[in-house]
Amino acid sequence: MKLLRFPRRSFVVLWVLSIQLVLCRMGVFAGDGTKACKLPFQSESESKALNNLEPLANQNFTVDVTVNTSSYRYVFQVCGNAGGVPGAGVIQINLKAQEKPTVIGRYDSTKAIGGSDWVMLIYSNGDPYDNHCNKEPRKAIIMISCDKNTEAGKLTVVLEDNKKQNDCFYLFEMDSSAVCPVVQSRLSAGSIILIIGFCLVAIYLIGGFLYQRLIVGAKGMEQFPNYAFWVEVGNLTADGCDFVCRSRNREEAPAYRGVTSEALEEEPEERDDHLLPM
Repeated sequence: MKLLRFPRRSFVVLWVLSIQLVLCRMGVFAGDGTKACKLPFQSESESKALNNLEPLANQNFTVDVTVNTSSYRYVFQVCGNAGGVPGAGVIQINLKAQEKPTVIGRYDSTKAIGGSDWVMLIYSNGDPYDNHCNKEPRKAIIMISCDKNTEAGKLTVVLEDNKKQNDCFYLFEMDSSAVCPVVQSRLSAGSIILIIGFCLVAIYLIGGFLYQRLIVGAKGMEQFPNYAFWVEVGNLTADGCDFVCRSRNREEAPAYRGVTSEALEEEPEERDDHLLPM
C-alpha cells in the first residue's frame, strides 16, 4: 500500500489554520475592538465612553444564574460576538434545555453613556419576548463601574425588568479599571528638584565610596569621598560665620588700665656707637 505524501508546506499551513481557528473560537484574536459597535447617533461623548472600554474588547464575560428550577448562563462581550453568536452583545443560554441561545442585545444598536468613573453600555434590538413586555425586542444594560484593583471584574445580573408592557430590560453590573479616571501627577516643581537632588547625592556617595575603596584602596573613614574636605567643613563654616557676623574689634585689649596700646609698642633701638672712643 502506497502512502500519500503531502508537501511539508501544506502541513505548516494546516497547522497554522488550526491554531487560528482555536484561538478565534476562544476570542483571543482581536477584532475591530469598540469600533465594531454601531451608534445610532454618533456623538463625541459616546465615542469617548466606548474608547474607555477598549481594554475589555474581545473578551467573553459569563455568569450563571438559577431562577426557581431554571438555570441560565449569560455571556457578555464589548462590541463583539458574545459566545460566538454573530452580532450578539449579550446572550442567554438555558442550561437545562437544548435550544439555541437567546440574543438579549446586539452591538449594532448600541448606546454608551459615560461618567467620571463609570460607563453605561446599552444593547438594543434583541430577540422579542415570547409573552412579556408586549413582545418587544429585548434590551441589555451593562453598568461598568470603576475599580482600580481589577482589570475586569465578575459579571453579575442585577435584575430582569419584564413585569410591564414596554421598555423592559436586563440589568448587568461589573467592575473594571478601564473606566477609572486618569490620575495626574501631583508633584510640584520643588518636589521634583528635591528628588533630583537626593538622587545626585546618592550617586555621589555611592560612586565616591566605590572609587575610594576599589581604585584608591582607602580603608575606614577615608573611603568617604572627599573626606579631608568634609572634615574641615565645620571649621571653615565657623571661621566664615565669625568673619561675617561678629563686628567687635579683633585687637587684644591692654593688660592694664590707663596704658594705651601705643605705649606698649616696641621703642626703636637707640644706637650709641658715637660714644665709643675713636
